[in-house]
Amino acid sequence: MPEPLDARLRDEDALDEIEMTSNLMIAASESDGELPQDEIDRILGVA
Repeated sequence: MPEPLDARLRDEDALDEIEMTSNLMIAASESDGELPQDEIDRILGVA
């Protein structure tokens, strides 16, 4: 049986960045055209 992952190897900042990028990619793929800048900012948490 494999050993459980060491919790010290988790990089919360990298995981947050991956989640934001994934959310942006999903929104872009569901959009009929370009995403408005305010929508991109909202997804990335800068608005």
